[in-house]
Amino acid sequence: MRTLIRSFGFVCLATLAAITAQAEPLFQRALAIREKVLGADHPEIAHSLTALALIYKSQGKYEDAEQLYKRDLAISERSLGADHPETATSLHNLASLYYSQGKYSEAEPLFKLALAITEKLLGADHPHTATSLDGLALIYKS
Repeated sequence: MRTLIRSFGFVCLATLAAITAQAEPLFQRALAIREKVLGADHPEIAHSLTALALIYKSQGKYEDAEQLYKRDLAISERSLGADHPETATSLHNLASLYYSQGKYSEAEPLFKLALAITEKLLGADHPHTATSLDGLALIYKS
């Protein structure tokens, strides 16, 4: 959502809230469909969980967002393994949620683990590694 505001500075917060309100039931429906068709632990579920968690985070529903991010992480670890780029993304998303709440001690180890995974699997110069570095830098800056 922040990207939307940066890219289109004329978008007011009321419009953003309306977009978010419209998106939430659609993401909930998409999640329900995927769970019904694919099963509750299918890796494709992670996409719906993340999208809905982002909505909840933007609404300040941090506990709801956390529950979805944790579920996403558990699915990624079980289905793809602990050393997988998607698992690193799940770790980063949960860490970002904690960071946005000022829970730096909870965010730091998750950012570190995401960084270790991306460096190992994708290399030191990959954009995902840079994203992990950004997250960890925010912790140290705070």
